[in-house]
Amino acid sequence: MGIDNLILQSWNKNVVSIHDTDDLLDWVNDRNKNTIVNIRKTDINKSTVWFYDNNSGLIRNQNNSFFQITGIRITDNDTSIAEQPIILQTEIGYLGIICKVINGVLHFLMQSKIEPGNINCVQISPTIQATKSNFTQKHGGAKPKYLEYFLNANKYKILFDQIQSEQSSRFLGKRNRNIIILVNEDVPESATHKWMTLYQIKQLMKIPNLVNMDTRTVLSSLPIIIGDGKDVEQFFEDKDLFRSMFNSNDYELPDLYHYINDYKMFHEQKHELVPLYSLNNWDYNQDKEFICKQPYSFRLIHCDIEIEGREVRHWDQPLFEAMGRAMFGLLTCIDNSVRKYLVKAKPEIGAFDRIEFGPSVQREAVSDDPIDPVYSLFKEKLAMNDGVLFNNVLSEEGGRFYHEENDNIIIQINKDELRELPDGYFWVTYRTLNSLIQINNTVNIQLRNLISLLEI
Repeated sequence: MGIDNLILQSWNKNVVSIHDTDDLLDWVNDRNKNTIVNIRKTDINKSTVWFYDNNSGLIRNQNNSFFQITGIRITDNDTSIAEQPIILQTEIGYLGIICKVINGVLHFLMQSKIEPGNINCVQISPTIQATKSNFTQKHGGAKPKYLEYFLNANKYKILFDQIQSEQSSRFLGKRNRNIIILVNEDVPESATHKWMTLYQIKQLMKIPNLVNMDTRTVLSSLPIIIGDGKDVEQFFEDKDLFRSMFNSNDYELPDLYHYINDYKMFHEQKHELVPLYSLNNWDYNQDKEFICKQPYSFRLIHCDIEIEGREVRHWDQPLFEAMGRAMFGLLTCIDNSVRKYLVKAKPEIGAFDRIEFGPSVQREAVSDDPIDPVYSLFKEKLAMNDGVLFNNVLSEEGGRFYHEENDNIIIQINKDELRELPDGYFWVTYRTLNSLIQINNTVNIQLRNLISLLEI
């Protein structure tokens, strides 16, 4: 059976898993009840590890490891047009999933993991979710479970292995290694890891804040289009999506790359790292939070953290706290019996290569982005609940962000409702999206997350 057949069979609602979905939910609930978690906001000045370095203008730890926070400023013709704190973390971590055919069905080994910023403690995470500092034990903790499978990935069938971007509004050039491996040998479950089908994971995505961002980005990369589509149409209720994967003749990649390459070549704004104290509109408030003097999408806090079962049980660190929910939206339409998705070329302040393709709508809770026809139509459809295919609140990365959750929404429209697309928008097939994800620094994490929510 081909890889595409295995993936789509596991995605199908009629497939039989080795675990009942209700039992998996009981497992998560039991871990929530029986794991000690204690996270509280505190003052960075009380930390024995982290401090604000007056000489460099950085927030860092004593070992200059883990990550740092500095200021970033964008100027255009010597005029400052944006400035904010930003996270520096150049090391590349693992976001990896082991999969295996069990009883003839592809299963994924998923972890119930607690991150310090998680709003609901336990979330469904990849098999391994670890920074390089974690798995090389720079902080003195234990090695993550199942690490050896990824360190020796060439012993197995590698389905996907690519370095992908993280949130470029918070990180500077941050990337992680998204990797999926297929094994034949026996891989035992553990108290923190269970086997699930792809369909089960998709169903768990419908529960608010349960399936974490890292799982969603890795699963978005599943290489479905490597096959010819033969014998897989049976798994699809959405035949237009099937044709979007396998029967589309659209050749969209040159136009997409032409647009973003023009941006990289001719857009000449200057990005400059600056000390935190030089950010004109940012300062510490009485609660020792580093906060913008005007409304902004996040503020910087410090937390004391205790989590039972982690590689390191007790520590403290800075976290970015969002000021409300962002909205990530994907518009879809049927064009000549082929499903298409509306993407937008999206520059971001910390993007590794300046610009990537993002969703139709990517808007922070506090935003001064202009209102265009795409956003207006999206909001109108959402208000009327017209064509809404998916609408749920899901969490962002809990290792650096505190209680950050965002609205993830997919809406179907008629293509003629947007007769003329604004600059930077493109209708693309699923095949094009899946091809773009096979290349690094091309599809941003917000769009990858929305792709992971699609159903067949």
